[in-house]
Amino acid sequence: MKYKLQFFRENMSMNDNILQCCNDYGVKKCVSCLSTCIFPDKTTYPIDETMIHNGPPHPSNEGYAYAKRMLDVLNRCWNEQVGPNGCKFQSVIPTNIYGPHDNYHLEDSHVIPGLVHKCYLAKQKGEPFTVWGSGTPLRQFIYSQDLGALLVWTLDNYHDINSPIILSVGEEDEVTIKQVAESIAEVMGYTSGLKFDTSKADGQYKKTASNKKLMSLYPEFKFTPIQEGLKKSVDWFVQNFDVARK
Repeated sequence: MKYKLQFFRENMSMNDNILQCCNDYGVKKCVSCLSTCIFPDKTTYPIDETMIHNGPPHPSNEGYAYAKRMLDVLNRCWNEQVGPNGCKFQSVIPTNIYGPHDNYHLEDSHVIPGLVHKCYLAKQKGEPFTVWGSGTPLRQFIYSQDLGALLVWTLDNYHDINSPIILSVGEEDEVTIKQVAESIAEVMGYTSGLKFDTSKADGQYKKTASNKKLMSLYPEFKFTPIQEGLKKSVDWFVQNFDVARK
């Protein structure tokens, strides 16, 4: 919300320059990452790959979301113009990512690493574990190593250059921010309760994504349960606090 202009301009520049370089240097295939925040704010759920351009995104995300939408358009334009012998331009749509080696900055991180850092400091200082917002928004979280494996699978096995593919846990694995914060506190061994700072914005309430397309093509893939992924993430952060990005 604070840097909409920078998000839009820098992502537009990266999109254009990276795809141009892939073409210039004979890259065979380029898989780019979009985001579930690109989907319309006013929509039906679950969202799927056909709904990207069906309406405006949530206002809090519009700089980043529109730039990422244009990457989908740019992929199609490149594929149409360079033809079957050129670089294959594709994109994937991950949901919220978390895992070891993340950016744990207290203000500029994604939700899980930010909460992990806050909970760690709250435990060390004997202070309240404060969560931004009401804790009610719903999110799907994918463990970083699962996403890495799925990106390799996409590179080798997903060949539809005209349509992105959502890489996500199922709809049934959607959780509230409050549930995530409580799980982090449990794994961290923090027992003094949570405080919700409702002066901070919640952002988009939900953006439930369907992974039916992925599961129809890769039905044997098993996602890391969030409790297991959170334990690995918290343990890594605690053990690497001095060197973690924060």
